[in-house]
Amino acid sequence: MTEYLDTASGRRIAFRSTPGAGPGVVFLGGFKSDMTGTKALYLEDWARRTGRGFLRFDYSGHGDSSGAFEDGCIGDWAEDARAVIEARTEGPQVLVGSSMGGWISLLLARAMPQRVSGLVTIAAAPDFTERGFWAGFSADQRDTITRTGRLELPSDYSDDPYVITRTLIEDGRNQVVMTQPLSLPFPVRMLQGTADEDVPMQWALDLLAHATGEDIRLTLVKGADHRFSTPECLSLITQSIEDVLA
Repeated sequence: MTEYLDTASGRRIAFRSTPGAGPGVVFLGGFKSDMTGTKALYLEDWARRTGRGFLRFDYSGHGDSSGAFEDGCIGDWAEDARAVIEARTEGPQVLVGSSMGGWISLLLARAMPQRVSGLVTIAAAPDFTERGFWAGFSADQRDTITRTGRLELPSDYSDDPYVITRTLIEDGRNQVVMTQPLSLPFPVRMLQGTADEDVPMQWALDLLAHATGEDIRLTLVKGADHRFSTPECLSLITQSIEDVLA
């Protein structure tokens, strides 16, 4: 059953939690995705079968949570994640971050390391607003978003366009993790498909090189795309979680 958390920032966050043993597992979804995606539901089923605590949720402006997508930014969504983790879990958690959720998991690891027992990232996209969007915009696109505050981009995953706002870009610059020290003092398993057209494989290699920690591993899956949702990829995600838990 979907429950709701009213945060101190006035946002209403939809979530679903599965009781079970700790450390629990928290799934952090991607940009414009919600908690009903293939990976989130697969992990919830795995958690039920193995008796593991599990939490999935929608950022504000996503899914069943309050707010408009266009009004949100990385800082808001990281704040949403922290609020629901602090309110609805106990003790350290294993964070599983997909794409943008990978970036947010790194922000959480930096902000609340005492609540993180391990990290699994799937096509992690740290700093993508700057390294992906802004770096890839033409001069005309940069002018449009600076002048009007918004830019519409076609989406491969929806009929609706991605609306990229100036606020998203400007806030993203305040949330970067790749230009300052990034300590990950717990087991980290990074997963990346070589056929990912949204998050370059080089980003995974850059993150591996940049982060510091004694137990950080990167697995490249030849031919896997950004969805990372084939039966083999889903099995690899749970294997990675179990490795972190061990």
